[in-house]
Formats: sequence, structure tokens, C-alpha cells
Amino acid sequence: MLAVRPASPANSTTRHPMNAFRIQLNGQPVSAEIAPTTLLVDFIRTRHRLTGTHVGCDTAQCGACTVLVDGEPLKSCSVLALQIQGRDVKTIESLAPSESELHPVQQAFIECHGLQCGFCTPGMVMATVGLLAHNPDPDDRAIADALDGNLCRCTGYVNIIASVHRAAQLIAEQSGRARSNGAAA
Repeated sequence: MLAVRPASPANSTTRHPMNAFRIQLNGQPVSAEIAPTTLLVDFIRTRHRLTGTHVGCDTAQCGACTVLVDGEPLKSCSVLALQIQGRDVKTIESLAPSESELHPVQQAFIECHGLQCGFCTPGMVMATVGLLAHNPDPDDRAIADALDGNLCRCTGYVNIIASVHRAAQLIAEQSGRARSNGAAA
């Protein structure tokens, strides 16, 4: 039988002062009063119901909670929300351009079977978006380095690496079309 230690009176009645908090969340300004102990992942999931950001380990080991902060991948379970005050946060919900169109990275993960149960997928996708923003044609080593700390227990990573390569190709094709459309105008 699991023994549950009762909360100490000091801990149960202690209230943290609330702090003003402002960020850009998926392109929208957001402000709130939050406790200084609020984790970014909890703010995203609880306050804004953006549940695509998953909580897997609570110790920054699995990467399921990865979001982009100012374009850089960040494990949102490992940072207090107040630490990213005034910054730009993007979650998986921000990627698809429309209800009927996927982001190239999302499309690539589907095409290449880079997901199975799907639990790690949001973190993998966000880490991939961050990688491809800085390195549009990564080799396998660069992909492994970028995805280090994002755990998948289903796929064995072969299809995930193929998905990243395919995403790079789709983005390059999309970029080429955009350039040629711009030149034709």
C-alpha cells in the first residue's frame, strides 16, 4: 500500500504572489497573472488548452513537451514561464497554415511513417522545425544531434530520420515554388 504523507501546514497555506506575464503565443499576444512556480508547459496546456504539447516525463528527458521559443526548440517542462517573459512561443498547433493543409514537417512525418503512437510526435516535429530553420539540408548526424533528447519508444528512429529528410525536401520544393512564383510576378 502506498503511504501518502500529509501536506505540512506551512506548505498547504503558503501562497505565491502572482506575477504579470506576457508572451506571444502562436502569433497572438497573451498576458496573465501567474505564480512564479508555473512551468511553461502548464501555462500552455492548462491556461490555453493547447494540449498538443505533451507532458511525458516532467524531467526534460523525453522531449514530448518541445516548443519553439524565438525559433529555438525548448523543452517546456524544464522552464518556468516567467523565464520566457516577452518572448515568442510557438506550439504544434501553430504550424499548419489552415485546417485543410499541413506544415511540410507534419506532412513528411505522415508520408514517411515517422510516427506510430503519436505521443512523441509534437516534440519531434517542433525540434525538426527548429533544425530545418537553421540547417535546410541536414545530414543524418545533424538530425541525430537535433533530435537528441526527444525519445520515441515505437519507431526506432529510422522513419523519423527519413521524415526529417523528406521535410527538408518539401520545404525546399515549397521555397522554390515561392521563388519562381515571385519571379514570374
